[in-house]
Amino acid sequence: MYVHCLIIDDEPSSQKVLKSFINKIDYLNLVHVCNNAIEALDYLKNNTVDLLFLDINMPQLSGVSFYKSLQNPPKVIFTTAYSEYALDGFNLNATDYLLKPFSFERFVQAVSKVKNLKDYIVENIIIKADKKLHQIKFNDIYFIESLGDYIKVHLENTTLITYKTLTKMYSELPKSNFIQVHKSFIINKNKINYIEGNLVIINAKKIPLGQKYKKTFLEFFNS
Repeated sequence: MYVHCLIIDDEPSSQKVLKSFINKIDYLNLVHVCNNAIEALDYLKNNTVDLLFLDINMPQLSGVSFYKSLQNPPKVIFTTAYSEYALDGFNLNATDYLLKPFSFERFVQAVSKVKNLKDYIVENIIIKADKKLHQIKFNDIYFIESLGDYIKVHLENTTLITYKTLTKMYSELPKSNFIQVHKSFIINKNKINYIEGNLVIINAKKIPLGQKYKKTFLEFFNS
């Protein structure tokens, strides 16, 4: 199971080190790099990640202020060259704190804590539909369709309609398999039959691939 991570750092040299270290760990998947917290806020409007590598001392908006502003923050490993910021990081229940320059061994120690948390992710979700509570395995979900304040969960031979927004549902899904491909659709990567132009075909259904989601989706699909 991949841990999808995002680098937020304004120093190219630090980005380079983090990229190199991430590429050496088989369960880490780098999905994007942001040069500052403002870029990251924009990216996270349409994308979800499991882990942030977040520099604390950045222009415009500090890493700490940025992290406090997130409604459903992912796990975070703070990185900084200034040891006096360590307390700020730990006060936010950070997974770890890396003081630059850090070694690969120290990096491994930090990310292994996130991997251990991922290993305990449940495989099922409870969906309330038709006045019943359905226990559904994540891998039995083909795709999810927005119906305003409701969603339609498409399984192999049936569908469940439940009162929940697409955004809320997405926050409850494992990001190793599920990704939003359109403002109205989330898909299970494992159920894709093929991609044709701006359509994703799953179980004979044609799901539109939104332009603003396309680049991130293709990176995810090829990972």
